[in-house]
Amino acid sequence: MSTHITHDTTLRFETLAAAAERTGFSVKTLRRRISDGRLPAYRNGPRSLRVKPEDVDRLFERIPIY
Repeated sequence: MSTHITHDTTLRFETLAAAAERTGFSVKTLRRRISDGRLPAYRNGPRSLRVKPEDVDRLFERIPIY
């Protein structure tokens, strides 16, 4: 008897507009984070940028609550 495990290896990307709507960041802020190297981005054509949702989520800083 063998067990067959499948992995979802598809990469998931979202537009800057979708990431902004989901997180509350502005598109301009996301573009600044891409420019300063804090947010990796991927080109999908000459004028289209995409980001990974998990990369955008990492922009949130964890702060202690007293």
